[in-house]
Amino acid sequence: MRKMIRLSLLLNIAVLIPVCAGLLVDASWVAHGFGVATAARGILLSVYGAILVLSTVLLFKREAMLVAPLLLVQVIYKLTTPFTVGSFANPVVISNIVVAAVHMVTLSLILREMRRNAPKPAAT
Repeated sequence: MRKMIRLSLLLNIAVLIPVCAGLLVDASWVAHGFGVATAARGILLSVYGAILVLSTVLLFKREAMLVAPLLLVQVIYKLTTPFTVGSFANPVVISNIVVAAVHMVTLSLILREMRRNAPKPAAT
């Protein structure tokens, strides 16, 4: 479980550093996946930046109970992007689905560990 938490957080960092940098400088490749510069794209940069910062902090404190909510929110928004974007062919949608799959594995391992360590009900 600890290795998968580390992998999920490193994956967030590895994906979000170039994406945030590209959004910041309006790199030529950004428009293909994210559209032209708009206020909405600026808001997306803020969300991505928050995920990047939190992932970096949690990499040094891999507490499952803190990592799980971050990954769960990401899985939900990443799996809904094909429907909000209206396409499964968009490169951002494709990468979101791949990242969500990794995060789902991590979440399942966190849940399994939580169940294993949960206090057993007292026998009556």
